[in-house]
Amino acid sequence: MCGRYSLSKSKIELEERFQAEMLPEFKPRYNIAPTQLVPVITSGSSKGFSFFYWGITPEFGKNKPVAQKLINAKAETVDQKISFKSSFQKRRCIIPADGFYEWKKLGKKTKIPYRFTLREAELFSMAGIWEEYETLNGEIQHTFLILTTTPNEIVSEIHDRMPVILTKQQEKVWLDSYSKEEDLKQILSPFSSDLMISYTVSPLVNTVQNDTPAVMRKTSPMDQHGNYTLFG
Repeated sequence: MCGRYSLSKSKIELEERFQAEMLPEFKPRYNIAPTQLVPVITSGSSKGFSFFYWGITPEFGKNKPVAQKLINAKAETVDQKISFKSSFQKRRCIIPADGFYEWKKLGKKTKIPYRFTLREAELFSMAGIWEEYETLNGEIQHTFLILTTTPNEIVSEIHDRMPVILTKQQEKVWLDSYSKEEDLKQILSPFSSDLMISYTVSPLVNTVQNDTPAVMRKTSPMDQHGNYTLFG
């Protein structure tokens, strides 16, 4: 799964990497969580960033608060599930990021947070689908979810799923309204572990309200609560 990620780059860096226009008031994010309003690029508007809520409402599930919605979908079955099939065919998006977080379980109660990035800490995108729905007040809102796949070698040490990370060429295929379904499915695969790194971070990331650079800094597991050690 992917339940937390970061987008700590500047407006200029985002615009240069994705060749899309960002809102002037954009500020870097360090601890993005479900239900929050964050930037995406859709297949129908690839020259500008849109802001959608993270957490999707299937077409049949209207009038639900954002917190009750799904945040991820399995890439292996996204074209088969009735709740996602239409979005997969017609409403695809990419979600810009520069890292994501997962937690390694140590015993029954202890979890160590890890951050995963590309080797040069550069921007990347995650594959997503989006949906439009009507709120209880009759307002139209847009939401998205992140597609996940089986983990590569580096992520599998921590978790059994990882977000689908796309290359620049794959982004073009994913956002192209005319792409064939077989071509779309082909790119929904684990990203190369040779191009990624991971490291432990502060437990500050556990609290959504902590949206500062401190949550991304490399931290020894022993420093987190004074008595943690990693096994394997």
